[in-house]
Amino acid sequence: MHHLIALPALDDNYIWFLRQSDRPGVLVDPGDAEVAIRAMDAGMAVAAILVTHHHGDHVAAIELLQARYGLPVFAPADVRIPGTWQAVADGASIAPAGTDLHFEVMAVPGHTRSHVAYFGAGHLFCGDTLFSLGCGRLFEGSPAQMHASLQRIAQLPANTLICPAHEYTLSNGHFAQHVDPHNAALSVRLAEVSKQRAAGLPSVPTRLHSELQCNPFLRVGEVAIQQAVARHCGAKPTDPVAVFAGLRRWKDEFR
Repeated sequence: MHHLIALPALDDNYIWFLRQSDRPGVLVDPGDAEVAIRAMDAGMAVAAILVTHHHGDHVAAIELLQARYGLPVFAPADVRIPGTWQAVADGASIAPAGTDLHFEVMAVPGHTRSHVAYFGAGHLFCGDTLFSLGCGRLFEGSPAQMHASLQRIAQLPANTLICPAHEYTLSNGHFAQHVDPHNAALSVRLAEVSKQRAAGLPSVPTRLHSELQCNPFLRVGEVAIQQAVARHCGAKPTDPVAVFAGLRRWKDEFR
C-alpha cells in the first residue's frame, strides 16, 4: 500500500512524500527546510529526494537536508540546482535505494527548459508543469514545448494521481470556468475544491481523468476551448499550439 503526504510549505507550495507500505519513501521538491526537518524528526523516514526543476521554492532545502541526513538527490542536469545530485534524463528509470518505489523520468520542458516529472506507483510528481485546472507559466520554454509536455502527461493512465507542487486549484478554476462556463464536470470539481479548502484540506492530488474533463490546458483540441480563445483573441487560432499559446497569454493577464 502506498502512503502519500502533502506537506504545506512557504505560501502555497507542497512538498510531497511517498512511501510503499512501511518502507522509507521519497521527498519531492523540498523548498522549505524547516517543514521538511520537522516532518523527518517526527518520524517521516526519507530515503531520497526527487527534484523537478531548479526554482528556489523547490530546491532551497537540499543542501541542509543533505548535510543533516546524507540523502541522495535525483534531479535534472541543471547547474542551478544546489547540492550534490544524480542527474536524471528523459526515459530513465530510477529506484531509490531503501525504498520499494520505481519511477520513470519524463522530460516536460516549458515552465523551465530542464523540468522533469516522475511517474511511478500510480503517481505523477509534475512540479510546476501541470496544476489542477491549470498549468505553469512559461519562464524558459515555448508554447509548443509546454503543449507537448502536457499532451505527453495526458497519455498516462487516466487514474494517475496528479501531484503538483502548488495549491492553485481555486484560482485556476475561476479562470477555467471563465473560459468554459458550460462544463458541468468543472462545476462539480470547483464545488468539491471549495469544500476541501474551506476545511483546510489540500485540493490535490487529483486524478488525471478529472483534469482531462476540466482543465482547459489539456483540452485545446476541443471546440469549446478553441471558440473561447478565438473570441478572446479576436482571431481563430490555426492549430492546437496556437490555441494553447492564446490560452496561456489569457491566463497570464486574467484577474
